[in-house]
Amino acid sequence: MKPLPLLLLALALPAGAQTMYKCTVDGKVSYSQQPCDKGVASTVAVPPAPPPDLAAAADLKRQEREADKLTTERRKREAREEREERTAARAAATQHKKCKKLQLQQKWAEEDARGATLQNTERARLKAKRAADMAHLECGA
Repeated sequence: MKPLPLLLLALALPAGAQTMYKCTVDGKVSYSQQPCDKGVASTVAVPPAPPPDLAAAADLKRQEREADKLTTERRKREAREEREERTAARAAATQHKKCKKLQLQQKWAEEDARGATLQNTERARLKAKRAADMAHLECGA
């Protein structure tokens, strides 16, 4: 425990046992630890300080433990979500790369079909159609 709270506690303890005086001079009220020199004086009973509320302290500890638990759970959830986002981003990048490759194959097949000789024209057209179908299935293009 730090020395300042101990010092304040030590100073506050005797205050509960002291007598307080209420002085009324010319209609003005003041309070002091000394009796009044002039005017109307009366003593004020100072109630003792209430004992520390142990239930409140236990409740505070419980709330702190719950807050720590919730913080830990939140951090775990955020880490899991971040991993899932990275995995999804990698999958999307892989899919994009695959689509680009299929589109390039489709383009090349179409170029081959246009430049094919009379004998290979049908085979080149079939190859271009298959490449287009594959790109459409995989990429929706």
